[in-house]
Amino acid sequence: MSGRAQLMWDEQVTGYNFGPGHPMDPVRLALTIGLIREFGLDRAEGVTVTAAPEAGDSTLGLVHRPDYVAAVRRASEDPSAAEIEYGIGTPDNPAFEGMHDAAALIAGQSVGAAEAVWRGEATHAVNFAGGLHHAMPGTASGFCVYNDAALAVARLLELGAERVVYVDVDVHHGDGVQAIFWDDPRVLTISLHEHPRTLFPQTGWPEETGGPEAEGSAVNVALPAGTGDAGWLRAFHAVVPELVAAFRPQALVTQHGADTHFEDPLAHLAVSLDAQRAVAEACHDLAHEHAEGRWVALGGGGYEVVDVVPRTWTHLVAFAAGRPIAPEAETPEGWRHEVYRRTRRLAPLRMTDGRDAAWRGFDDAGYDPADRLDQAVLATRRAVFPSHGLLP
Repeated sequence: MSGRAQLMWDEQVTGYNFGPGHPMDPVRLALTIGLIREFGLDRAEGVTVTAAPEAGDSTLGLVHRPDYVAAVRRASEDPSAAEIEYGIGTPDNPAFEGMHDAAALIAGQSVGAAEAVWRGEATHAVNFAGGLHHAMPGTASGFCVYNDAALAVARLLELGAERVVYVDVDVHHGDGVQAIFWDDPRVLTISLHEHPRTLFPQTGWPEETGGPEAEGSAVNVALPAGTGDAGWLRAFHAVVPELVAAFRPQALVTQHGADTHFEDPLAHLAVSLDAQRAVAEACHDLAHEHAEGRWVALGGGGYEVVDVVPRTWTHLVAFAAGRPIAPEAETPEGWRHEVYRRTRRLAPLRMTDGRDAAWRGFDDAGYDPADRLDQAVLATRRAVFPSHGLLP
């Protein structure tokens, strides 16, 4: 057992629903909690399932401007009144009734997770409904209304944390979190994502390294389109562990968007479920090695809502619960029936894509100057490692 774990869950988070045809289908959340329950993770020894209240205006104000929160409330009450200048009412972020309440509830779960971990009520806490990392202080962006990931970090700081590391492995750059803490040397944001030349939000270049008062506090690994397991894991291990060790965080907040997967319809990486599982395990281990186990784990993107998202996030919860699920384990029959009932699709049969998630160490195996992946890794290391006393 790796420590007490808290799973943040409220059925009402599925009310975060942009409508039919939108990629952010809340069925992905329902299927994930269903798979977690079928594996008995919610009933495992040392695991508590709890729901936090909605984040109130004072909490949202840790990150978001009051005029923006007011605009979200107005659009929530009358979607026809959505104000485009706040990023609401766009194709990515259409307004819907109850939008404020649903978004604030998701934010509340991430804030509650941060509070539980910092106060010692849990060693690990997971909000897989969270990870809405694109929202800016004054605008919605990229399917994200309130930036719960940034709010979790901000709450940790408010409670007294002096150093927090945020690791984001979503296929899209964690631009909102980076922007919010751009000038804050207490927060190290690390984002591994598809290269901004080929994917929204077109930010996350290795040269983006933090503001004048926080140089080296933003880390960006811009991966070539088509990067698969070996390259993705090689990049992660070539950048993240050394920086986490050098920064000495008191808490680790991680975002596990599942849209790096080769089946995801909105991006162009080729990562398997097995590699995603390996990174979840690595984040768990980094928390224990460098942050006394304090780990807040969030979901994020992920738009293959049957084959990928539920399995990836169930593995994440399993590591947090100290009950890892073997990749070769069969998916429970009851869950497969639920998948078909809800989606009329056949569910995957096992908790694996059948990959071994092998990778070569960057330092041990050497650098290939002709390899685009290695070029990306070296660009990041050269940009930020010296700020942390590390050799590129």
